Amino acid sequence: MRRLGSTAAPEVLSLQVVERIHSPTFMDPAKAGDAIRTRVDARAPLTVADAATKTGLPLRDAENGLNWLSKEYRGQLRVTNEGQIVHRFPYGFSKPWERAAARQRVVATIGRGLLATVRFVVRAWVAIVLVGYAALFVALILALTFARQNNDSRRSNDGLPGGAMAYALLRVVGDALFWTFHPWSPFSVVSAYPAYGPAYGARFDYGRPPARRAAGPRVPLYERVNRFFFGPHPAPSDPLEDERRIVAAIRAGKGRIGLADVMRVTGLPREQADPLMAKLMLDYDGDVAVSDDGGLVYRFPEVRKTASDAREVEPSPAWSRIKPVAPLTGNSLGANVAIAGLNAFNFFMGLWAIQNGLTLERVSHLFDRVPYPIVADGTPIVLGIIPIVFSALLFVLPVVRALARPARLRKAAEEKARLAVLRVVLDRVRAKEPINDRSVVEAWRTASGRAPPPKRIDRELVALGGDVEIQSDGQTRWRFPDLETEAAAVAAEREAAGDDEARLGRVVFATDER
Repeated sequence: MRRLGSTAAPEVLSLQVVERIHSPTFMDPAKAGDAIRTRVDARAPLTVADAATKTGLPLRDAENGLNWLSKEYRGQLRVTNEGQIVHRFPYGFSKPWERAAARQRVVATIGRGLLATVRFVVRAWVAIVLVGYAALFVALILALTFARQNNDSRRSNDGLPGGAMAYALLRVVGDALFWTFHPWSPFSVVSAYPAYGPAYGARFDYGRPPARRAAGPRVPLYERVNRFFFGPHPAPSDPLEDERRIVAAIRAGKGRIGLADVMRVTGLPREQADPLMAKLMLDYDGDVAVSDDGGLVYRFPEVRKTASDAREVEPSPAWSRIKPVAPLTGNSLGANVAIAGLNAFNFFMGLWAIQNGLTLERVSHLFDRVPYPIVADGTPIVLGIIPIVFSALLFVLPVVRALARPARLRKAAEEKARLAVLRVVLDRVRAKEPINDRSVVEAWRTASGRAPPPKRIDRELVALGGDVEIQSDGQTRWRFPDLETEAAAVAAEREAAGDDEARLGRVVFATDER
């Protein structure tokens, strides 16, 4: 009916109505999710129709709202034998994991702060104490030697032996410090500029080119010391790596993917892969389809659009990208021995300073022309307590890390074994081959080098949706109904998906053409 006073023709009004009907305005998924959250029971299973009935939202908004809630509250999906999708929220509309995550963030922040502080102390120790104390003690040995030679009356049995030994020690330590740490050392220049090595080395080695060091970037001294005491720096992780691999798998699978594919490329357990797909449906404009057998397929036709003619390749599976456990130090044996020796030298020299009462006052009178009456009236703090305490603490750090390393190796082996079990299950489900206890146990043993703990295999298989089936001959066989129906549904969807989804339309305008 046309409104009074309107001058628009009836045909124009009809076109506007049709346009509004076919171009509806969708509610923001977060707002739709909030509307559902305030109207429904958090623990009750929900279909899209249930959410629409209890909130008055259109079906499309109710579906988007449920997907948003699944993303926010780690919801799960169930599929009936007639193809209906049911949303479940095991934690209700609450986030109990956030408290644990918040505690972990606080602990991690404090830990990073403490670690940064300790690393700063270690670097200061390297620059000021480790090398500085070594040089100071060498100078002190030399000073005591000359003091005994010039003042025979001040010789005693509690000092170091004669000048020859002191000179030899001074020569060895001094040469080591120069050839290792001096910035203008020929070895330093050759290492930094290998192209100039032979010509530069000829000036210092009588025409013989110095031996080249191992290829790779030169590691600074303080970094080698940090590695010795704290271990090598872990490689930075990419927070979007899993999503990038999933999207690549979606494109390689013609815009169709199942939870098995997500677990294959990420290695995530099923309870983490399920809510992740709810998030990706919102981020990449996806939806869910259900086959006649109840198989669940995630569809992302918009992700297929590409301007490239290259063939999409499926990402490598998670079990082929297992990272080895970081080495204890990452340094060469020579570097570790040199750092440990330098720290041990400071430690024992601190003990010697305490034994001989080398306070700063006593050291300041070593070269007095008139013998100074020395009275042991104090404890050497600068030359005794400090190098002993710091050197001992620095030695504790690598020892503690070495003692904790077996636990890290066991944890890494268990993760490798879990991925091996996941590989057996997914590969055999895809190939429609039977899965029994023997094959899974053998995969665990091969990956970890030891037999699985009791009931561990059962827990892993049940977490993947496995059910035990007793055969007529008494043998047990594991079935994975969800994964099997999903694999068939994904294969059928990919077979039916046309290549037109990936093609772009004809270019009608381009800024690079005039």
